[in-house]
Amino acid sequence: MATQAQVKAFIAQIGPIIQQYAKSMHFKTCSAIIAQACCESAYGTSSLGYKYHNYFGMKCGGSWKGASVNMTTKEEYTPGTLTTIKDNFRAYGSIEEGVAGYFAFTNCSRYANLKDAKDYKEFAQLVKADGWATSSTYTNTLIKIVEQNGLQVWDNFDGSSAPAPQPAPQVATPVYKVGKLYTIQVELNVRTGAGTNYPLKGYNGLTTDGKKHDKNKNGALDKGTVVTCQQLKTVGSAVWMKCPSGWICAF
Repeated sequence: MATQAQVKAFIAQIGPIIQQYAKSMHFKTCSAIIAQACCESAYGTSSLGYKYHNYFGMKCGGSWKGASVNMTTKEEYTPGTLTTIKDNFRAYGSIEEGVAGYFAFTNCSRYANLKDAKDYKEFAQLVKADGWATSSTYTNTLIKIVEQNGLQVWDNFDGSSAPAPQPAPQVATPVYKVGKLYTIQVELNVRTGAGTNYPLKGYNGLTTDGKKHDKNKNGALDKGTVVTCQQLKTVGSAVWMKCPSGWICAF
């Protein structure tokens, strides 16, 4: 759970970026979009957020050709009942790329009505009706986040009343050591090199032992797999670890 300091820092960091894109694309409101980022990424502290800069929970779909990560999530297909699934989510290289990805994702006929939303309440209702999330409380959650954090100030597109940008919320980086064994906490894609610019490996690209820990045969090592750290590299804010099957994002 994000601390109050992390909440404030995340909003102050991502707010100006969202506001800038919303203004350039002629949205009438952006506070509910900031609330979406807060909700979907747990104020920037979720691994999908701080590792992969996907702050809106955007899945790959059939048309996505960029980097991705396979992760576990919960969907509320039936009101009141959560179903755990695994899916592929879009991955980005920076917070600005993640925000730009959101506006590219919503720049289609399905979400065209969002530009016409007059305020955050209408936006929250429309984005839920458009099918953004399965949560039965999604609209109320976004409205609550806006009102609790005073996000309405960001709807002033001249920026005069918006807080000054702040550093990103700090998440302690684990200290890894070459030669040590580590247990994977979520299913992780394996790449040919350190960074999302390198191609993903398929099932046949894994070692014999690695294949034993890829039940889906999708080239991703399963949660709970124990790997040996052979090499470490820092790429941007991410720490990449080389294990026998290839490179994985450790943080």
